[in-house]
Amino acid sequence: MTQAASTGALAGLRVVDLTQMLAGPFCTQVLADHGADVIKVEAMTGDGTRLTAPFCEDDTLREYGGYFQSVNRNKRSIAVDLKTAEGVALVRKLIDGADIVVENFRAGVMERLGLGWETLRESNPRLVYGTVRGFGDPRSGASPYANWPAYDVVAQAMGGMMGITGPDRHTPMKIGPGVGDTIPALMLCIGILSAVHRVRETGKGQFVDVAMTDAVLAMCERIVYQTSYTGVAPGPEGNRHPLLCPFGLFRARDGYVSIAVANDPLWEKLAAAIGRPELGTDPAFATNAARVANVQQVIDLLEGFTSVRSKEEIAGVLGGKVPFGPVCTAAEIFADPHYAVREMLVDVEQPGSAQRVKIAGVPVKLSDTPGAVRRRAPMLGEHTDEILLAAGYGRADIDHLRAAGAVR
Repeated sequence: MTQAASTGALAGLRVVDLTQMLAGPFCTQVLADHGADVIKVEAMTGDGTRLTAPFCEDDTLREYGGYFQSVNRNKRSIAVDLKTAEGVALVRKLIDGADIVVENFRAGVMERLGLGWETLRESNPRLVYGTVRGFGDPRSGASPYANWPAYDVVAQAMGGMMGITGPDRHTPMKIGPGVGDTIPALMLCIGILSAVHRVRETGKGQFVDVAMTDAVLAMCERIVYQTSYTGVAPGPEGNRHPLLCPFGLFRARDGYVSIAVANDPLWEKLAAAIGRPELGTDPAFATNAARVANVQQVIDLLEGFTSVRSKEEIAGVLGGKVPFGPVCTAAEIFADPHYAVREMLVDVEQPGSAQRVKIAGVPVKLSDTPGAVRRRAPMLGEHTDEILLAAGYGRADIDHLRAAGAVR
């Protein structure tokens, strides 16, 4: 693991993390990457993703697999039973000493525990309270689906993303990674940090609410204005772009490459690079409007060049001249020097295994206060004593909480 030269831009912020699965943990991990002290409050059995594969072959401990490792680094873990009065009181004490609390329970759960926003702000008026739910919190607008559970695929489907993704207009398709979770997570980060900035000016915290479906729709912004301006709802568009040409994927001898021509000067450069400079001034192709009208001809011309060459050969011709990139497999990413020099493949310890594993690094690079992967994901309750001692509990108090089954 790399050691940051500083403690990160968010050093000094304390976050009580009551989230699980992907959206909430991804949000709090971003805060932790940049120096926030994130206390992950888990149930006595732990976040359910601890049980999710893959595991290392030699891992006999099975404390957690790749899923949990990849979205919970840089955090400290405390295991608490929120079904006990002692456990709830403990979490309330932690929140009273925090800057931020983040949760992704269904609406109403925190209120039933006596840990709702209105209650918490009475004793901690500077608190920023962040939530991410499938359809948002009723405080911001009571969705008719507010009580529906939701995961990534639900947000992708209802937020409009699947509706414009697929091989043809009749076949919607799920996006590969869990963007229905990670996009809302990033939106929640923006909201939380905006509210933290406001606290510094006013001393007053606020409630930050992100609906997974809303966040996905915001990222699919084009479907809103296209429908509004034209009266026609866009559908799946395969590997092409409905408004720009050429802009998408093209067959290579050993896979696919992406080529993105967003204006006419780029088309001239592309035409020259593939040895067809006359196409740059041909009226049938010289303007984007003409290329969109003759899209299949453009595709056939380009694939006549790309399909007989390897991705590496095409890169030698187009790389650096026009927006271009090969469609990379994970194996190719692992071998690509770009990701090594950018520290985007980070080695971490895997408890229970003799081998180290790789997880994705920190993509946001700050010049003076860089974020970093400073520690692996925590084992369940690994920091319980440490956290409680810092919160003012004595050893006898901690022993009592354990005996009462309130903590692990």
